[in-house]
This record gives sequence, C-alpha cells and structure tokens, in this order.
Amino acid sequence: MALDSAKKQEIISKFARKEKDTGSSEIQIALLTHRISNLTEHLKVNKKDHSSRLGMLKLVGQRRSLLKYLKRTQHDRYMKLIKELNLKDK
Repeated sequence: MALDSAKKQEIISKFARKEKDTGSSEIQIALLTHRISNLTEHLKVNKKDHSSRLGMLKLVGQRRSLLKYLKRTQHDRYMKLIKELNLKDK
C-alpha cells in the first residue's frame, strides 16, 4: 500500500531540515513509521497475510538501523524525533 503524494509531502515538510530536504534520516524514519502503522492496521484485519507481515518486519528493521545511526551521530535530533513520532527509546 503506497503513500499518497499529499500525505508524503506533508510528512516531508514537517520533518525536513532545509527547504529542499527530501532524504534526511528524519524524513526516512517518519515515512517508514507511517508505512509501518498503516501495515499494522492492515494486519489487524487480515491476520493471515504473511507476505505483508514479512514486508512490515523488513521496514521495522530498516527503521531500526536508521534510528541507531541517528542516535549515534546526532543524539539531540534523535530524541526530538522519537518524541514527535511517539517511539520508544531502547
């Protein structure tokens, strides 16, 4: 299930560091979080959809590695981001 472009632009504008920033870690993590939450809702309804479950686990791992990188390099941005996205700090 792909994100519609309006929602994607909203997320990008909210988490962008500069005006034309589209690929920073914060934006990637926010987009992955949105996709994970959508897949979570889908999997609550469709319990036997194992291929979507595997895709979601792949996204979770990707987000985890990005969060790990952000925590290691820019801890203040990491703390701000997890607070905005309501994620747990390990």
